[in-house]
Amino acid sequence: MTGNLAIIILAAGQGTRMKSRLPKVLHPIGGRPLVGHVLTTAARLEAQHIEVVVRHERDQVVAALSEEYPAAVFIDQDEVPGTGRAVQVAIDALPDDFEGDVLVLSGDCPLADVDTLSAFLDEHRASGAPATLMTAVVEDPRGYGRVIRDADGGVDRIVEQKDASDDEAAVREINAGMYAFRASTLRRYLPEVGVDNAQGEMYLTDVPGLLRRDGDRVAASVVSDVTVTFGVNDRAQLAEVGRLLNARIVRRWQLEGVTVIDPATTWIDDDATLAPDVTILPNSHILGATTIAAGATVGPDTTLVNCEVGEDAIVRRSDATLSVIGAGATVGPFSYLRANTVLGAKGKIGAYVETKNAEIGEGSKVPHLSYVGDATIGRGVNLGASTITANYDDVNKHRTEIGDEVHTGSHTVLVAPVRLGAGAKTGAGAVVRKDVPAGALAMTVAPQRNIEGWVEKNRAGTGAADAASRENSAE
Repeated sequence: MTGNLAIIILAAGQGTRMKSRLPKVLHPIGGRPLVGHVLTTAARLEAQHIEVVVRHERDQVVAALSEEYPAAVFIDQDEVPGTGRAVQVAIDALPDDFEGDVLVLSGDCPLADVDTLSAFLDEHRASGAPATLMTAVVEDPRGYGRVIRDADGGVDRIVEQKDASDDEAAVREINAGMYAFRASTLRRYLPEVGVDNAQGEMYLTDVPGLLRRDGDRVAASVVSDVTVTFGVNDRAQLAEVGRLLNARIVRRWQLEGVTVIDPATTWIDDDATLAPDVTILPNSHILGATTIAAGATVGPDTTLVNCEVGEDAIVRRSDATLSVIGAGATVGPFSYLRANTVLGAKGKIGAYVETKNAEIGEGSKVPHLSYVGDATIGRGVNLGASTITANYDDVNKHRTEIGDEVHTGSHTVLVAPVRLGAGAKTGAGAVVRKDVPAGALAMTVAPQRNIEGWVEKNRAGTGAADAASRENSAE
């Protein structure tokens, strides 16, 4: 959508019904704050100017958004309440020579997509009207401003819920809270808008009434999908809008060739990228900027946050953050990959394994019950059950280096900093405190001592003592 366009996003409200320390517009769904979705859509419309009107917790809102949305200009609303005043301060901040169209959006309505808004703007421009409202027909209009039509079917005025008569309150066509105006129209009429209403606020919705007073036409565009108009005022609505957004995202990937076994229990953030022939099993969360390559299978019961999953990899019943899983690798079940884990192609991180800041080479395996932190592991390595890299000395973290084709025995502890050369091995129960040369076997062996008769003497009358006595008597 190119052209002479300014977008004003209203994000100044307190959102008291959220009952939260976090400003309403910053509550997240789909991997972004509510207003972040609106800003992302605004950027895709290629507007010349994008303004966000802020007031409540303005510093927190600006800090959360300014880095990711550098094109946005943040405008402070003053003490005068209402959407009309919010738009007025934004209009005043535009260049004096801007004479294009102004699209007004709500920061708590994240479902309005590019296609819907592009069509809305096209209809506004085609109508030639100085103002166009987006409207919707709903079963239950409570809480919304009602669109009152004139005898010819045109828009006569908008009446807010608290100011509506019984007949007006029965109208089911609602104001969706999104508008397109000529900039000159807003400059002319906003100074006339007052606060003589039940809320004592300066309503933007008074502008259509002023236009009608002067004989101008106000157009309306009725959306076919009412969900694009849904806003968020409390936690219940936040959950519902989040569900609708997720359903939209899941369907998009299904149409791109991704198999999602159970859409109802699969959550995919808006920034995630999935290739064709990916399979997502139930109860899986694909979050952040996670990318999943063709043929990979994720789930069930898996969470990936900002991860990269290679072709034909398998990740099941596991949790991973900021990790890379190579092509053909397997992870899980019940694995925990912390930040900066890199698993090479055809590698394995198995059951009840935790990794952190670890590079695990191609074809290497950490099958089960192990902790690998701050480590570099070569190719073709096999770590025995319960191998631990002891990386912390109570003051600093240290790194373990393991060469190619190293095999460790069960319950090996590698006390960092330490290096195992290529092809080295460790015996079961080894505690390795010194470097192991290539091809060497590291063992920490103490002679085994058996004290016969100890149980019968020291645990007399127990089941163990009785069993030992029976076996010894049989011999």
